[in-house]
Amino acid sequence: MACLEGKLKEAECSEDGSVDWHGRPAVKANSGQWTAGTIILLNQGLATLAFFGVGVNLVLFLTRVLGQNNADAANNVSKWTGTVYIFSLVGAFLSDSYWGRYKTCVIFQLIFVIGLVSLSLSSILFLIRPKGCGNEDMSCGSHSGMEITLFYFSIYLVALGNGGYQPNIATFGADQFDEEDPKEGHSKVAFFSYFYLALNLGSLFSNTILGYFEDGGMWALGFWVSAGSALAALVLFLAGTTRYRHFKPSGNPLSRFSQVLVAAIRKCNVYMPSDADELYDVDGNDSSMNGNRKILHTDEFKFLDRAAYISTRDVDEQKKGIQSTWRLCPVTQVEEVKCILRLLPIWLCTIIYSVVFTQMASLFVEQGAAMQTTVSNFRIPPASMSSFDILSVALFIFLYRRVLDPLVASIRKKGSRGLTELQRMGIGLVIAVLAMVSAGIVECYRLKYANKDCMHCEGSSSLSIFWQIPQYAFIGASEVFMYVGQLEFFNAQTPDRLKSFGSALCMTSISLGNYVSSLLVTMVMKISTEDNMPGWIPGNLNKGHLDRFYFLLAGLTTIDLLVYIACARWYKNIKLEGKTAEYIDEQASFKL
Repeated sequence: MACLEGKLKEAECSEDGSVDWHGRPAVKANSGQWTAGTIILLNQGLATLAFFGVGVNLVLFLTRVLGQNNADAANNVSKWTGTVYIFSLVGAFLSDSYWGRYKTCVIFQLIFVIGLVSLSLSSILFLIRPKGCGNEDMSCGSHSGMEITLFYFSIYLVALGNGGYQPNIATFGADQFDEEDPKEGHSKVAFFSYFYLALNLGSLFSNTILGYFEDGGMWALGFWVSAGSALAALVLFLAGTTRYRHFKPSGNPLSRFSQVLVAAIRKCNVYMPSDADELYDVDGNDSSMNGNRKILHTDEFKFLDRAAYISTRDVDEQKKGIQSTWRLCPVTQVEEVKCILRLLPIWLCTIIYSVVFTQMASLFVEQGAAMQTTVSNFRIPPASMSSFDILSVALFIFLYRRVLDPLVASIRKKGSRGLTELQRMGIGLVIAVLAMVSAGIVECYRLKYANKDCMHCEGSSSLSIFWQIPQYAFIGASEVFMYVGQLEFFNAQTPDRLKSFGSALCMTSISLGNYVSSLLVTMVMKISTEDNMPGWIPGNLNKGHLDRFYFLLAGLTTIDLLVYIACARWYKNIKLEGKTAEYIDEQASFKL
């Protein structure tokens, strides 16, 4: 029964403009909340299991099955992972503009399943020859250009499906909670922590069980399990269809942004009043708002305010019933552009962190493969060491939500909600520096106990792979502060019309981090191989200096931290009309 029919109390409907499957205002008792949220968390766990079933050992697949060297394999993994998150912008654009988050999630999950099936078939039919190759002891034979092309087509289809789905599923999950309701608003904040936990628990199976089988050469089995998990995730997501809350798409954001810029430029010579109340705005119930909240005027980027200035010509056109959106834009539309401009410096500062994060899937694995990986007669797959990252994430999510956040809130003024998102992201950068320093120190000792004249250098150092645990644990702790804080921050600080774009910003920073990592590796190898030197990251790591690369990343992250602090202190929060404004103002602060 819809609220519009007047048969239910107003309080029983969501107050954030969300609608049900039939397009009617969502009834709280029958939609959203933790019933829908739990379905989405399970979906995320299964989809992540599928994705990391491919990604976690991809660097070893490239070296053992396709015969690539360490530097090329690390670069290709970085490029592939980066492309996954570039596609998140495609998914976010289609979701916010035309399809809506539900439809976008379904379509891209279907593409994801098709890509995994294609990868499984191409591997078992063409790539894993002779049978049983691709383990530690036996490399596979050569492959034709068509077979290599089919492999890359498959993994980039996986990248498209997962990339387009990821930013929308995070935002769609947050949509199930009405932040205008105090109880649901608290659940919405908690959802992001549990979402990231589900992501990591899903990858735990991939990093341990699947990682073990794939490391032993059973690549096809691992890929088929990933395909089955992705299919199960899609079926589960579809099963919750009638329970979800939805937000209607708001049209092409690029045209709205362009209208503001064009209108401001057209009025670059007009005299602007000092009173912001004289600027053009629309009523919150106006049909053009489409259920989205108004954004209040802010003083930054004053030049853009010209787009909302009502000139004499605008008055004349309004009298004639004509109004050009390329000459006059409401304040809310202008503030949308300001919000994105303010977010960009913060977003740019997160890219270097993603360079650190991406080392887990590439150089950490290669470093672990060159260490002592056997305990008794059991061999530990190097990629499975990332399970310590996942355990660290789970531990620190619990410590943060149950210990640290309540402790900070009790120390601060009454009503405080603990560390803000900006402060948490800064802490994440500090811990990332510690992770790289730890990895560098471990590499120094690995080299000390390594056989530099080895021909087959996997397991050539007597230093145990378990010495990698601290660097993985530091990365996990930093993720809880950086990535969970990022998800909450961009979701809270983007306009209602651009929520998926906010989540895509998180994914895109990971994408650019992978590309920057690939560029750094290329530059380091070019410079360090001059005068016939083996370079920092050669095929035989025992003849290189991977430790120097880790220390370089620690130095770059330290510089990035200093820039981030300056940007975070400058940042001004979005001002939404509604009772959540005070909370958003507090959470956007970087004050110590």
